[in-house]
Amino acid sequence: MEFQRARRPEQVAERRRAILGTARAMLRERRVADISLRELSDRVGLAKSNVLRYFDSREAIFLAVLDEEWGAWLDDVERRLPDTGGPVAVATAVASSLVGRDLLCELVAGMAGVLERNVTVDSARAFKLRAHARTTRLADLVRTRLPVLDAAGARHFAHAVLVMTAGLWPYANPTEAVAVVLREMGSPPAAELFATGLTEGLVNQLVGLVARAGGVADYSARP
Repeated sequence: MEFQRARRPEQVAERRRAILGTARAMLRERRVADISLRELSDRVGLAKSNVLRYFDSREAIFLAVLDEEWGAWLDDVERRLPDTGGPVAVATAVASSLVGRDLLCELVAGMAGVLERNVTVDSARAFKLRAHARTTRLADLVRTRLPVLDAAGARHFAHAVLVMTAGLWPYANPTEAVAVVLREMGSPPAAELFATGLTEGLVNQLVGLVARAGGVADYSARP
């Protein structure tokens, strides 16, 4: 694919969409840490220097993909959250909404350790402001269902969702050697462990936060 230099705003937007679309396609094939800027540039049909006219680094490209995935996921969470059922139902709905969203989980897992390591101050500022807005939106959605929580408690839970996802996701994608050993040991499939671990972790977090906020009740039963 050959591109002339974009000059009009709509041309710039088109180039950015092409780059992000290529990045998404490559992420279906391999992990973010294994994709180089040169490979991505070759795939989209631009020189590296031209790609850097639209994004200041490889990492900035994947942060933009993450931002789009994050927004789409929150739309799904809003549809999934139950109107009743307490913290167990809310936390379970949030956890289940992440199961199957491999691209989002992959990017969240690489966010702090990979993607935020090679960006300019301007790119970091723009991403962090959007990330703050995304986190606040999740916190607000949870508080709507659990008004006993204050803003701090809801934001703590929203951050815990990211931290647990980032921590558990690598274990859901072991190397082939590790996968063989896990099967030999009779362990459940790694993806199953991710879903179970995320659900249990988020339920425990949210039940604890609600209890500390004064909404003490019997939340032991699963929906």
